[in-house]
Amino acid sequence: MKADPKAEVAAAAPKSSKKKLLVMLVLGLVVLGAAGGAAWFLTHGKPADGAAEHKPAKIEPPVFVVIEPFTVNLQPENGDQYLQIQFTLQVANAENEEKIKLNMPKVRSRLLLLLSAKKASELNTVEGKKLLSSEIVAAIKAPFAEKGEPQAVTDVLFTSFIIQ
Repeated sequence: MKADPKAEVAAAAPKSSKKKLLVMLVLGLVVLGAAGGAAWFLTHGKPADGAAEHKPAKIEPPVFVVIEPFTVNLQPENGDQYLQIQFTLQVANAENEEKIKLNMPKVRSRLLLLLSAKKASELNTVEGKKLLSSEIVAAIKAPFAEKGEPQAVTDVLFTSFIIQ
């Protein structure tokens, strides 16, 4: 007996469509898995360029050194004039704060020499005060010991400034 060719084709057709369906299901699952993996990587993975994740830098609180008030005679222009000044130094860290406090006699001497060499007309303007601020920073940054390390003074904050 000879088998009917139509019956063979009919029997092979359902088997072939089951294979196609299985292959399509497997491919669909692979595509969904790849898409899910890509989504997870993009939302949770590390940057592709190898850069470290951005973490907020720990912000150190500012360190301030209060300088006691000064009263100095200014260089004469229109009779006797004096400057009464009070300010606070901003320094880089507690180590610099301690160094300045331990050497306060040297700090005050340097400031006295700097301030007493000024004229009232030099200090009356905003520009004059800014220049004085930079000169104070430079005077205090200078090392206290020969061949010593300079102090890290970052700013001068005036709290009182009176010229009479």
